[in-house]
Amino acid sequence: MNAPNTGLRHPAAPAVFRIGPNAVLQLLPVLDRAFGPDASGKALAAAGIPRPGADAGMLPETGVASLHGVVRRIWPGEAPQLLREAGLGTGDYILANRIPGFAKTIIRALPARLGARLLCAAIAKHAWTFAGSGRFRILSQNPLVFEIAANPLVAGEVAAEPLCHWHAAVFERLFSRLVWPNVAVRETACCACGPSACRFELLPNGR
Repeated sequence: MNAPNTGLRHPAAPAVFRIGPNAVLQLLPVLDRAFGPDASGKALAAAGIPRPGADAGMLPETGVASLHGVVRRIWPGEAPQLLREAGLGTGDYILANRIPGFAKTIIRALPARLGARLLCAAIAKHAWTFAGSGRFRILSQNPLVFEIAANPLVAGEVAAEPLCHWHAAVFERLFSRLVWPNVAVRETACCACGPSACRFELLPNGR
């Protein structure tokens, strides 16, 4: 016998937003190098997430955010540098595996202003891989400023200073290798400090 049709609909399952696995995979060896071979396991256990395999796909953003938050809480003094190293490693991975060789050649051959625009377009196209449920946009080209509104990696965090060292380092590595060798990335606003969006200003000639 078929169940009666009550006309009621079951609520849809909530969307699971995801972030690229390198936000975790690049961080774990950084922790082990800094604090010994048990450090990454300690951080994963505290974050309540399993260790992803080397071939892991996109990971739930909540787990990634939890791990980054754990690093900031367990190692508050070292966290900025730890997350920066993980971000630089993520940038290296993207350069080696996600940007075709011909595209890198073209970007490097162009005048910096045009190369930056081309790289910006590629970053914006793939923003879902590093912003998750956050909303990425390019606020201006001169100076070049990126924004991630409602950045999930610092959701619920409260801080006196910007926390997004991982994102800043990813952007820095990509632009330093392809456009401006001396570029520095400065986070000028952070959701953890009260604003609704994290903002990153790229300084072509460094600080």
